[in-house]
Amino acid sequence: MHLNRDEEAILAGEKGEGSRKAMELLVALGDIYGAERLVPISCAHLSGVSYKTIAEGGISLLEDMALDARVCVPTTLNPAGMDRERWKEMGISPRFADRQDHIIKCYERLGVTSDCSCTPYLGTNVPKRGQHIAWAESSALSFANSAVGAKTNREGGPGALAAAIIGRTPEYGLHIDANRAPGVVIEVEGDDIDYSMLGQAAGAVAGTRIPYFKGIRPTVDQLKTLAAAMAASGSVAMFHVEGITPEADAFSVAGLERVAIGRKELDRAREQVNTGTDPELIAFGCPHLSVDEIRQLASMLKGRSRRGDAEVWFCTSRHTLAQCPRESKELERFGKLVCDTCMVVTPIEERFKCTATNSGKACNYLATLCSQKVVFRDAKGLVEMIS
Repeated sequence: MHLNRDEEAILAGEKGEGSRKAMELLVALGDIYGAERLVPISCAHLSGVSYKTIAEGGISLLEDMALDARVCVPTTLNPAGMDRERWKEMGISPRFADRQDHIIKCYERLGVTSDCSCTPYLGTNVPKRGQHIAWAESSALSFANSAVGAKTNREGGPGALAAAIIGRTPEYGLHIDANRAPGVVIEVEGDDIDYSMLGQAAGAVAGTRIPYFKGIRPTVDQLKTLAAAMAASGSVAMFHVEGITPEADAFSVAGLERVAIGRKELDRAREQVNTGTDPELIAFGCPHLSVDEIRQLASMLKGRSRRGDAEVWFCTSRHTLAQCPRESKELERFGKLVCDTCMVVTPIEERFKCTATNSGKACNYLATLCSQKVVFRDAKGLVEMIS
């Protein structure tokens, strides 16, 4: 991979050891994937935040990088393993809380904004169409590629951090326009589509291919839900929706495989993810709830009374929560408004064995990362469980 003089100087250690290590990683990634050069990025979003997922090994890496490196583009953080203010209410141990706080402080020393959300595009990190970015959260990067038209690969946490420090990323994969073409057409049949289950079914069909959807008119929140579910059930980092997403008209779908998804396929997906019957935790917000979603839930719950013994979490970002003071009081009658984290990256397996969710993404990760039996319902179904 070709480096210019400034990049060669960084690799030689002239800008510090942290920057040298970051450039070394980017060069290695570029060589592996056949990139010819590095391209400037406008922003980054980092995974590898929860103590549950990175443990002491991840902390050692962060401590080393934070000695002399700093990010040079706006950079945000993925959810941590706890609500930084309400961690005791979540049943988090003091030891876990201390190490989690240390991780976030390491990122802050690197110059990263510690808003801890998987929906940075709903907050302070909003890329523009055509910009190269380095995002590491699977659902967020899919949304950025698809709904925004920004350009990012499915970055790992270290690679995204390295790109944030250098301000560049290797030009390969979805940074190249030709690689953003659809590989399969998904024709959606029927009305009243559950976008979590559509994503669950479509991700399994698409795998690593870029799907092109026909027959749907999703809202922004539904695009968010669809992106998250496909990233978890498959490895979808980008998709197109006819007449909706910004690059859908740029490609021909002639000659591509066509797959129909209707009620039968959605019901089958629902059956596959439902493995439990009696949830001890009922969790909304994976990805984090938006302002509109919080308002819709508050409206659905207004005038109802709490029932059942299951713990209830409404997961969102602090940026979003600040915009919903009245609605948040309504939700607090039924459970905890949890910020900075979500049910997937916090150690719920230490307290619960079965979790209910309305998230296709969570269905996959609750089973694999949290040892949970899963109950899937749409938002209305979860509301009926708690009121």
